[in-house]
Amino acid sequence: MVDDDNNLAPGQVKALLTTIGSQVRTLRKERGLTLNALSETTGLSPAIVSQIERGLANPSFTTLAQLAHGLEIPVGKFFSAAEESRSPVVRKADRRNLKGVSRKSVGEAVYELLTPDLNGMIEAHWIVSPPGHNTSDTPFRHGGEEFGIILSGRKDVYLDGVCYTLDAGDSITYSSEIPHWYVNSYDETCVAIWVNTPPTW
Repeated sequence: MVDDDNNLAPGQVKALLTTIGSQVRTLRKERGLTLNALSETTGLSPAIVSQIERGLANPSFTTLAQLAHGLEIPVGKFFSAAEESRSPVVRKADRRNLKGVSRKSVGEAVYELLTPDLNGMIEAHWIVSPPGHNTSDTPFRHGGEEFGIILSGRKDVYLDGVCYTLDAGDSITYSSEIPHWYVNSYDETCVAIWVNTPPTW
């Protein structure tokens, strides 16, 4: 267990478990994995993985090693991250690439996380959509609200089939419960910032 040596106070153990859980959740979502997918990879039950992510379980070293294997990281990364204080600043070079976001879309888009992690009340992305990028085959629909602003290029945002063409400087706000998808049918790469609340990952 995390506190096997009994050197940590109960409050410290709780903070450590919360930090490890948050890191597991963030890494899982960065890799585009569901709870069930990570469960299958690690051999742990979805319930245990969920409890660990929420800081409600005190995993053994073996369990952490299984999670590390499933997330393709060294097990020591859990503890090094727990010892670091989280900075509110995300440097350009340190943005996390959210792999798996555009697996079923046409054209390879880049989705980078602008917030420190996926555990706050908002989730902000830097999105680079090349010409031909199209997510119409897999419309998004989830709870919350979204805001997007186009920094350069042009993008078509579809809300329940209604097309809104956005040029550089244009922004849009809508309920995430409306089926929505995105298309860049133009010759120029589109760069945009998108904000979701609450986080969708």
